[in-house]
Amino acid sequence: MRIILALLTIFGASTLYAQDFTTRFELTQGKETATYGEVIAYYKKLDQRYPQISMLEIGNTDAGFPLHLVIYSADGDFNFPSLHRKNKRIILINNGIHPGEPDGVDASMMLLRDLAQGKKKLPANVVLAVIPLYNIGGALNRSEYFRVDQNGPAAFGSRGNARNLDLNRDFIKTDSRNSFTFQTIYQLTDPDVFIDNHVSNGADYQHVMTLLSTEYNKLGGVMGEFMHNNFEPGLYKLMKEKGYDLVPYVNHFGETPENGWMTFADVPRFSSGYTTLFSTFGFVPETHMLKPYPQRVAATYALMESFISFVSVHGEEIKALRDKTKESVKTQKEFALEWNVDTTRFSYINFKGYEAGHQPSEISGLPRLYYDRSRPFEKQVKFYNYVTAENFVQKPTAYIIPQGWWNVLNILKNNKVMMRTLAHDTTIAVEVYHIADFKTALRPFEGHYLHNHVKVTTTHDSIHFRKGDYYIPMNQSANRYLIETLEPTGGDSFFAWNFFDAILTPKEGYSPYVFEDTAAAYISRHPELRQLIDEKKKTDSTFANSADAQLHFVYEHSIYGEPGYLRYPVFRVSSM
Repeated sequence: MRIILALLTIFGASTLYAQDFTTRFELTQGKETATYGEVIAYYKKLDQRYPQISMLEIGNTDAGFPLHLVIYSADGDFNFPSLHRKNKRIILINNGIHPGEPDGVDASMMLLRDLAQGKKKLPANVVLAVIPLYNIGGALNRSEYFRVDQNGPAAFGSRGNARNLDLNRDFIKTDSRNSFTFQTIYQLTDPDVFIDNHVSNGADYQHVMTLLSTEYNKLGGVMGEFMHNNFEPGLYKLMKEKGYDLVPYVNHFGETPENGWMTFADVPRFSSGYTTLFSTFGFVPETHMLKPYPQRVAATYALMESFISFVSVHGEEIKALRDKTKESVKTQKEFALEWNVDTTRFSYINFKGYEAGHQPSEISGLPRLYYDRSRPFEKQVKFYNYVTAENFVQKPTAYIIPQGWWNVLNILKNNKVMMRTLAHDTTIAVEVYHIADFKTALRPFEGHYLHNHVKVTTTHDSIHFRKGDYYIPMNQSANRYLIETLEPTGGDSFFAWNFFDAILTPKEGYSPYVFEDTAAAYISRHPELRQLIDEKKKTDSTFANSADAQLHFVYEHSIYGEPGYLRYPVFRVSSM
């Protein structure tokens, strides 16, 4: 309680300093969070009052309101190409992706105000770029009954956006206008560090703040080493000095956390997984849902201060590591598409938890789990923080995508992928994927029936492309993004997310009684096809006893077969 009172005293001091910049959080002694309208009005006032702050409208959202970006630049320069030339380190902060987790919304408002009013000082080599409230539609759907397990604030927004999408699953598929605009912001800022403020759910424990960092093995190379050996330990040390014991995001298995937990291998659908593809250090802070709201906001504020401090001190090293990674990915020959936790290797972390027990449920009468806060403990627990790379693919010289697939091309353009259109009709020798097999989820996930266990066969062919089709060279810093979205066996590929489902249904056909004669004539001219049929009959009794199956086999393996059926329409160029 003394911590909460001290926090409110510190934040309440701003009321004496500038009454008109007191936040709803402060006015209600930490009981309430600002509404969307209040957040935007607050930043507009900051923009008008302080030359170090500028608020921009970048693009639209599903809710019909623009997505804002607030920039804090000590010298009043808000042009990102200029800021990059000045060797500034850019920290991009995203708030309210889940509006029921508003800790970062309130903490960021106070942080930028305190910087502008001189209570805090932003180092000269750091610029902050803040998305005040990302999920506007969810924020407008406000209630005191969402997130029933969370300890405050009094009312807040819902997880689903204006289209009921979970925006933290949308960074690759980009179903929402929010995501499309976020990608614009990300490519504009090209941040060195990305912070996506959240609130966790799950087990009970003593820690106020947990931290999900981009998985360092997955990040890889010199950036992965720095993340593991320097960045994370540095943040833990800085937060310890502020009175917070950090632990990794509690992604536990078993009934309680003391059994240990696995690192979160953030795939590209998630925010930090997306930013990894473009060589940014990504973090998802997760305050603990059961802590009082003022404690959670204070911890978020402290962590953002810690990020600023670390990035400022290590600014040159961070830049050098990113530059080296961006260059190396241009010539990298092999890429992994799958990352799995190695359950044979682990580290130990110091975990402060509560003893758990079981008691009869008042609902069912059966045993239920509970945590006893009168019995805190501190112990070493296993943390499985090693992942192994699998499903490797070789980088092509280039990809070619026909212009008809404009939905994919628009997303690639929005991500600043370098590409050019073919100047004239031409025939090019390419590697062609054919979808040999795949599984599809039985239930929808975020508006899609995801494909998985995708298998392909590869052929070499000369394909006729038209003027205006897109040639995408693989000598650019976006290579990893391109590989993970365009290779169909990737778990978050555009194929997995159903962008190319039209190729999975044939469009042509035949009348069996007519095609029988055509097929017989064709086989007589191609005895090798007869041999294939006879071999398949020996191993497949169902095929051997089905006239329709054998006729269809001839159709698929003849010149009459539909070339676009199951042919993946992203073509790999080996040389050109």
